[in-house]
This record gives sequence, structure tokens and C-alpha cells, in this order.
Amino acid sequence: MERIPLADFCEAHGQTAAAKKLNITQGALSKALRIGRKVEVIEHDDGTFTAEEVKPFPSQSQGKRDFEAA
Repeated sequence: MERIPLADFCEAHGQTAAAKKLNITQGALSKALRIGRKVEVIEHDDGTFTAEEVKPFPSQSQGKRDFEAA
């Protein structure tokens, strides 16, 4: 398995083909790139692709709310 940043995956395959490989719309892919979501594409041994978003845990905004409420 190899992890590839979404932008690099799109550069290598083109947005339309990348979206098809991930089973999402090209518009959703374009928006993820435009707003800077940290997504990694995983190429599996069988040639399929999945994507995972990398986020801090717990989310920063949630942690602040919990602190302020205490």
C-alpha cells in the first residue's frame, strides 16, 4: 500500500480520472483541493484506490469548546 497526497494523485491522473478512481464527483474533488483538505490516497495491492482525510484528534474547535465549558 502506498499513500499519496491528493494533489499529487490528481496531478498524475488528472482530476476527472482521479475522481472516477475514488468514486466521487470531479466537483467534490476540486473543492477538496481548493479548500486545502489534507487527504491521502491509498493504492491497494489489487489496484483499487481509497482516500482518507488526516485530521487532528480531537478537533481543535471541539477541544476549545470543552475547555471553555468546564
